[in-house]
Amino acid sequence: MGLLFYTIFLKLYPIGIRIASLWNDKALLWVKGRKKFPSFDSSDEKNKTIWMHCASLGEFEQGRPLIEKIRKEYPGYIIVITFFSPSGYEIQKKIRDADHIFYLPADSALNAKKFIELINPKLVLWVKYEYWYYYLHELKKKNIPTLLISGSFRKDQPFFKWYGNFWKKMLDCFTYYFLQNEDSKILLENIGIKNVTVSGDTRFDRVITIAENFDDVPLIKEFCGNNKVIVAGSTWEDDEAELVHYAKTNAHIKFIIAPHEVDKENLRDVKKEFVNSILYSEWILNVKRQTSNVKSETPSHDSPFTFHGNCLIIDNIGMLSRLYKYADITYVGGGFGYDGLHNILEAAVYGKPVIFGPEFEKNFEAQELIECGGGITIENALELEKTLTYLFSNADELEKRSIAAKNYVYSKAGATKKIMEFIQENRLLTN
Repeated sequence: MGLLFYTIFLKLYPIGIRIASLWNDKALLWVKGRKKFPSFDSSDEKNKTIWMHCASLGEFEQGRPLIEKIRKEYPGYIIVITFFSPSGYEIQKKIRDADHIFYLPADSALNAKKFIELINPKLVLWVKYEYWYYYLHELKKKNIPTLLISGSFRKDQPFFKWYGNFWKKMLDCFTYYFLQNEDSKILLENIGIKNVTVSGDTRFDRVITIAENFDDVPLIKEFCGNNKVIVAGSTWEDDEAELVHYAKTNAHIKFIIAPHEVDKENLRDVKKEFVNSILYSEWILNVKRQTSNVKSETPSHDSPFTFHGNCLIIDNIGMLSRLYKYADITYVGGGFGYDGLHNILEAAVYGKPVIFGPEFEKNFEAQELIECGGGITIENALELEKTLTYLFSNADELEKRSIAAKNYVYSKAGATKKIMEFIQENRLLTN
């Protein structure tokens, strides 16, 4: 029965996406990206391919430390990365952190067989979640080692329900599990899955690497000046609604807002909401124009691009993990929506208190960050304003929470090392 419903889902989902693509740019990218089956020539490197699958950009960042380590230790292997979502593929196809980057073809017995035979992987890394029945069963049938890394499970998932036998069959396809927490291990052991290790989350390793190799953004530094700064990352409309009043009534505080969606329509709405704002691309033009005026000995106050507001809106993807460095206090979005909280570790690693909304049950690290003092959850705009006012007026409290946030992240490092040790000890790859 489970396979029947899954098959129906596989038939209906592309239809829904095609309908949505008539007005949704992301859906349109999903459709265009799957018009052609991936092409791949591995004839010269038979059985020398490693395949990592990620749902989206966030999962790629989670798997990235392991891929970088593998590339360093086993340079002879071809790295193939697949994405389900356009938000991952469209960014990474430009950056090229792998030899081949593809959209994962739609799940089916034929596609799974064809794709796996095409790339012929020696090792498969499945990041965190997203379970595709035919792909996983084809990997198991071919006896290809398949590791779930940074896995996280909750008791409300179908694997652990009375009707979950079909979903459990997908879990049985993994060779080994590297889990984020002890609760996930207990859940799997309760359904008979013992081949697990609580290794932690590779995201901690990733954000530490970014922080320790920090690359300054001069124009951001210029915008901040000597002011107090709040950086709000991955925000949605509900998050922005909580922030906007404080931004309007505290002109002496600089706000950097990085919306989760950076399409023109959303950016226009965000800019309209935050009246004393400018887009990052406009700010660059502003600085260039004023610099040009100085060189031509024209007074800068004559420039029509001079900006006196306090809100900078980031209209690109890829900067956010560095922006948190410039904050005194950070806010991470997603905590007021169904999809849940976004990556709070990118902010905490710099030693910044992290504020977020109440929907964080899928993020165990949010609860742990609250418990150690580095995280603060708020229910509404009034609580947010009280929290910000308190922290800005109590330097000792702000410093204490900042130290707690950074210490928490560094205490969780090491997941990548544990996974690499397993790969090496079990000789899953050879030099």
